[in-house]
Amino acid sequence: MSDHPIPPTPTAEDYAAQLAANADEAQFERDAPLPLFLEWMADARRSEPNDSNAMALATVDDGGLPDCRMVLLKGVDERGFAFYSNQGSAKGGQLTGQPKAALLFHWKSLRRQVRVRGAVEPVSTAEADAYFASRARESRIGAWASTQSRPLDSRETLEAAVREAEARFEGAEPPRPDYWTGWRVIPEQIEFWRDRAFRLHDRLRFDRDGEGWRRTRLYP
Repeated sequence: MSDHPIPPTPTAEDYAAQLAANADEAQFERDAPLPLFLEWMADARRSEPNDSNAMALATVDDGGLPDCRMVLLKGVDERGFAFYSNQGSAKGGQLTGQPKAALLFHWKSLRRQVRVRGAVEPVSTAEADAYFASRARESRIGAWASTQSRPLDSRETLEAAVREAEARFEGAEPPRPDYWTGWRVIPEQIEFWRDRAFRLHDRLRFDRDGEGWRRTRLYP
């Protein structure tokens, strides 16, 4: 085995071993993207070692400079893809200033990806309240203790803020802070990618077309 950090190009034998799982043509005969996404998400939950709902969230700041980070998908339906965070964070400010985003799911164990692009809207107050209440108490305390994305002089300062929040809500359920909320990416475009032998990958893109979707197969 080479000590080089970049792996070698796969061999024919390597490709043969991975071919069968992504060879089902029926998967790419769907008329709408959500059923296929849910199927792939279910596959990922069974196969990924952790955080099968992790996704890269790309935003743009006021100067047009792209930014990207990993977040967790916490809701998906016909309306779009929902996630939650601190509104005062870098991502919160960027989503307020430029309410558009792109998402990328990469399921390494399955050799599949899904890309999503679209406008962004805040989730409802009821949705934000319900999801915040479902979180572990320690995570809710953390939301009160952290002024996310602001400079922090030391770990001890953060731990002190956690203790203060714990004391503040001792014997009570921490409510959702006003600055903690969620957003929904309303997809205009969803693309499915799956690995095939010798880089002849499969790509299927859905573009919103009125109340439905237009399906296009793409060259790899």
